[in-house]
Amino acid sequence: MIRVLFAPILLMALLTPSSGEVTGEFPGVTEHHLMIPMRDGKRLSAYLYLPDGEGPWPAIFEQRYANLLGKTIRDASVHLAREGFVVAMVNFRGTHLSEGKWIGYRALQWGELQDGYDTCEWLAAQDWCTGKVGSFGGSQGGYAQNYLAVTAPPHLVCQYMTDTGLSLFHEGYRLGGTTRPNRFKAMNAFCRIPADNEELLVEWFAHPHYDDYWAAEDCTKHFDKMNVPCMTIGSWYDFMNQGSIASFQGRQLHGGVNSKGRQQLVIGPWLHGKTNKTNLIGDLEYPKNATWPVHDHMVRWFNYHLKNQQNKVMDDPPVRYYVMGAVGESGAPGNEWRKSDLFPPPSASTAMYLHFAGGLSSSAPTESRSSTHFTSDPRNPMSIPGRAFPGARDARPFERQPEVRTFTSTPLESSVEWTGRIHARLFVSSTAKDTDFIVQVSDVYPDGRSILLVAYPWRARYRDGFHQEVLMTPGEVHKIEFPVGWISQIFNKGHRIRVTVSSTGAPLFEPNPQTGEPLTIDFPDNAVTATNTIHHSVDYASCIIAPLITAELSP
Repeated sequence: MIRVLFAPILLMALLTPSSGEVTGEFPGVTEHHLMIPMRDGKRLSAYLYLPDGEGPWPAIFEQRYANLLGKTIRDASVHLAREGFVVAMVNFRGTHLSEGKWIGYRALQWGELQDGYDTCEWLAAQDWCTGKVGSFGGSQGGYAQNYLAVTAPPHLVCQYMTDTGLSLFHEGYRLGGTTRPNRFKAMNAFCRIPADNEELLVEWFAHPHYDDYWAAEDCTKHFDKMNVPCMTIGSWYDFMNQGSIASFQGRQLHGGVNSKGRQQLVIGPWLHGKTNKTNLIGDLEYPKNATWPVHDHMVRWFNYHLKNQQNKVMDDPPVRYYVMGAVGESGAPGNEWRKSDLFPPPSASTAMYLHFAGGLSSSAPTESRSSTHFTSDPRNPMSIPGRAFPGARDARPFERQPEVRTFTSTPLESSVEWTGRIHARLFVSSTAKDTDFIVQVSDVYPDGRSILLVAYPWRARYRDGFHQEVLMTPGEVHKIEFPVGWISQIFNKGHRIRVTVSSTGAPLFEPNPQTGEPLTIDFPDNAVTATNTIHHSVDYASCIIAPLITAELSP
């Protein structure tokens, strides 16, 4: 087999397993540490897992900034290698032992440096490789795969992504326009030179809105260059589900000839992660059918594409999604898988209006003046502990905090299904020039538990789009519309639907200083407290827009 490499790597001596340090031996698999050369002469740290035997084998690889020596990662890599693949776990440039300067994901993209491309082609050129390469991974490894797909290395055959992303501005660094400096200061711990990350943060904050800087790493502009089949797993209880769904949609409809129409998407009732696709999620225990066998299915996917095993994996439906329902209630509808060619299915956009005294109804307000207010104090924010979305858990500890407002329907007389994307349309005013609005949607059980389904923040200065910043006029009513999240949920009869609105929820959502001044890495001393108001009147009817599945539209 003839394998073509780019010129810079041809100038270097190719590493072989014998030149890499043996760092671990497992039954049937040997682990090597080695350094993979890039086109600019820098080398990336990689842990290679080779099956016993002569080979050659197809190679599969994951790119991460996180530590590659954790037991879970090593065990999973060994498990995959035993299936007859060379597995390479590779650290991003500038992290851990990888050489070069940490510049986030930009070295993986389609610019002067293309570390993903170079890694793929290096693997394909080795004597122990058949020349066929696949990629896998989730979250950071999901972003890396989308960037890899755009660069189109000739030996990349297929991909397998979990909980992925496409645009770091929209889905990572500026979630809903909010800034998260403390979250990304923590990246210092992964960097070989921590000052590189500090310098990168300064660079990000020099670009507060979506400009050419951010567009230069936005995969949504390059679906036509993505030209391999990809299996994508999304999770209902995950902010990044927007990226998973958008990645499937873009590749399936607008990808290259080997990509368009050759994508598959699975969405289940899970939290963000790769090894947690079980039926135990948060406070809930779904039926056992909610479990997805990630390892077994990944092996089946790679066996088909990389080993030419005719296991009919591509005969599976393009879309499989889990319709969630009440748990622990005999006969409750939902908690079942559905199949489709595309996602989302047709739905009827249905408004659920916020009312005075915490009501929520499909009937629009009739009052000429009606509103609900609360205080937003960035120095004393309401609390949402941790850095991970607390989906599938009881949200009452947050809802009971003094500056949080809930709007709840009456008990449902019959079950209601929402499948699609929920949007918020709020009419708001504030005493500040800028503030945040956090909207949550919960399924309230008859016993009072408020199970959090989706939530999303939005920074008011971006209410007219991320391409510009428009401050609020204190006291004036402004309309803010934004997506809250994707969902497929059947609310059972007797349950209630709840919408929660707040302006703070730290540390999950880092507070807005509310000054209207340029946002800074370090929290400013002059942060202001604001009184924020949600209007729900005839002229200013705040609501959420739900994707209702009616009897006529039901699959």
